[in-house]
Amino acid sequence: MHSDVIATEHAARLAAVDSLLPGSSPFEAAENAVVLEVATGGSAASGLASRVQVDRDAPNAPWRALTEHRLDVQLAGPEPAAVLDALLTRWDEHLRAVAEPGDTETAAIVPRASRDAAGAREMLHHGFAPLRVVAVRPAQRMVPAAPLGTPGVKIRRAEPGDLETAVALGMELHSYDAQYGTVNWRTGVEEILAKDLAEQLKRPEPPLWIAELYGRPLGMVSVQHPGETGWISGRVAASRVGYLSSLAVAEAARSSGVGTALATHAHQVLDEEGADVVLLHHAAANPLSTPFWYAQGYRPLWTYWQRRPAVR
Repeated sequence: MHSDVIATEHAARLAAVDSLLPGSSPFEAAENAVVLEVATGGSAASGLASRVQVDRDAPNAPWRALTEHRLDVQLAGPEPAAVLDALLTRWDEHLRAVAEPGDTETAAIVPRASRDAAGAREMLHHGFAPLRVVAVRPAQRMVPAAPLGTPGVKIRRAEPGDLETAVALGMELHSYDAQYGTVNWRTGVEEILAKDLAEQLKRPEPPLWIAELYGRPLGMVSVQHPGETGWISGRVAASRVGYLSSLAVAEAARSSGVGTALATHAHQVLDEEGADVVLLHHAAANPLSTPFWYAQGYRPLWTYWQRRPAVR
C-alpha cells in the first residue's frame, strides 16, 4: 500500500472518531528519523521513528528523558491493531540497534489519538503504558466554575517580586508530578525552573497569575498565548491555539476553590484573545489533575504511551 494511501486512510479513520484531530501527510525520512513500513492481512502501517536528545540543563529537560525515541504511526486497512503490532515489532528491532539496553535516561514514546482504541492491547503487550495526555478544551465551553467572587480568593498578575513564591509552588507541583513519571526529579531542576520563571516575570505583562487566599499567595497559573504555541498547535484542528502551561496550588489550599478560580481566569484570558481551543498536558495516572481538568471542560485528545527505558 502506497504511503499516500496509508496517510489518507489513517486521517479518515481518525476523523471519524475525533473531529479535532488534524489531517495526516505521508512521512518523510529526515536527520535522526527513518520511515518504517509493514503490511499484514490486507492492512499496512507507516511509522516515523525519530530520536531527540537534550542536555541535562536544558529548559525542557525536567519534562522528558534525556534521549527520547519516538514513533509516530499511520495505520490503514481492516486490521489496524494487527498491523500496529507488526510495526511495534519492527520498531523494537530498530531500537535494539540504536539504543542502550537498560539506560533509564532513554524512553520510547508513541503518541496515539486518545479516542483511537485500536491497538491499545498491543501497546500494553509491548511494554508501553499510557503516561501523558494532551487534553483539549474548546473555547467558551459551558462548565461548572467557581463564582468570580470566590470567598477569600484574589487573582492578580505576577510581578518580579513573586519569583520566590512561584518557584516554591512550581517545585511542589514538580515533586508531586514526578511520582507519575511525567517529569524527572534531577539535580538542577530548581535552577532550571527559576530561570524560566524569571524570564516570564521580566515580560511587560507576564503570562503568569498568582492566587492569594486571604492574603497568602498559594496558587499560580501560566499560559502561552495564541501565536506562541506553534510547537503544539499542529496537534489539533484549530486556527488559534492557547496553551495552559501549568497550574499549581499549595497543598494547604487544595479544595478551597483556588484551582478552579485560576483555571477560570486563564480560560477567560485565552477566550478573550480569540483562542479556538486550549491545550494542556497532564499525567494520565494523577488522581488529582485528571478529574480536575475534565471538570473544567477538557477531554483527552492525544495519549502518549511510554516505555522507559526504551530497550529493556
